Amino acid sequence: MEILLRQVTIIDPASPHHNACTDLLLKDGRIHSIGALSGNADQVVELPGLCIAPGFVDLFADFCDPGQEHRETLESGAAAAAAGGYTDVLLVPNTSPCVHNKSSVEYITQKNTGLPVRLHPMGAITRNTEGKELAELYDMHASGALTFTDGWKPVQSGGLLLKALQYVLAIDVPIVQLPDDRSFNPGGLMHEGIVSTQLGLPGRPALAEELMVARDIELLRYTGSRLHLTGLSCAGSVARVRAAKADGLQVTCSVTPWHLLFTEDDLRSYDTNLKVTPPLRTSADREALRAGVLDGTIDCIASHHSPQDSDHKIVEFEAAGAGAIGLQTSFAAVCTATPQLNVARLAGLFGGNARRIFKLPASVVEEGAQGSFTLFTQQGETTLTKSTNMSRSQNSPLFGKALTGRIAGIIAQGGVFLSTF
Repeated sequence: MEILLRQVTIIDPASPHHNACTDLLLKDGRIHSIGALSGNADQVVELPGLCIAPGFVDLFADFCDPGQEHRETLESGAAAAAAGGYTDVLLVPNTSPCVHNKSSVEYITQKNTGLPVRLHPMGAITRNTEGKELAELYDMHASGALTFTDGWKPVQSGGLLLKALQYVLAIDVPIVQLPDDRSFNPGGLMHEGIVSTQLGLPGRPALAEELMVARDIELLRYTGSRLHLTGLSCAGSVARVRAAKADGLQVTCSVTPWHLLFTEDDLRSYDTNLKVTPPLRTSADREALRAGVLDGTIDCIASHHSPQDSDHKIVEFEAAGAGAIGLQTSFAAVCTATPQLNVARLAGLFGGNARRIFKLPASVVEEGAQGSFTLFTQQGETTLTKSTNMSRSQNSPLFGKALTGRIAGIIAQGGVFLSTF
């Protein structure tokens, strides 16, 4: 099948066509021709502001498979990722059983055949993500684990994380940590502050995150290893990462679209879909995160896609499970929250930087290439509806809300998947 992309801007510093606005002919899942093209094709795609870039990568998503398939499966999660413009997804190990050994890693890698996107299991740092002893890191890496994290249950022991950072020096992968000291008011439901007091909800202080960020950076300084901090939500966290980068440490970080869009004030509606991990913070924190995205301190966008069934969301706020689905809306949510982002920075946040950090295969926009690419435009609108939602769960605060930006499709796994989303 031949697909002609009209007047598409190529955003790929490694490509000889970088920044060119031209035509592309796709044939059998491959970039066949680049340049001013004429003639007929089976399908023609022409959208205002259409761009192509190396495929988007999500680096922290939960597909609940195995063990919680009523919330999400590898197949439904992959479909949602493809609709959201992702060609690669890194999966947290918090399944049942946990991804903490060779066989659990292979369960995911062997499922990749036939999926529209490539799934990359992240192995657990500790057995059963219990934070007590290291898991089989080397065996998991040899079996296909891209990196290591305890996912939603960050490693609380500094001594154990130190061992993990030292261990991965030999295989040169980063440890991924969601910074959160769980000893600080573990029953907290939202950010601790004036709004939590007004709403009568127990709070989680920003200090719980900031101290963990500071601790982990010092462990990184001691070991000389690599660390990725995901889900930063506080101004203090961004400042600490910025300073660590200035010191030459190998630290990178990501932020969720939720923390760029919303604040604690949005919880006045008690919308359980806005009960996320980490909690939504103040408007000042949100502005610091946006500034970090714009100045390059924040390297990536992580969806923190966390499906929850209705029994865990259509309940009182106190009883609701934390998390929201976000793969299909991440790109448009970031475009909406930070409209001043230029297209090159946007492509880096969603794809290029993650490919470098996690050493994914390069995908260069050039003739003959059969790699992973994303088609997108900052113009137009995206509106998630129940009929276009590809996830098995419906816990999103963005249903029916018009967002700026649109995913046009992906080229991945040897095929072309154009979006109707």
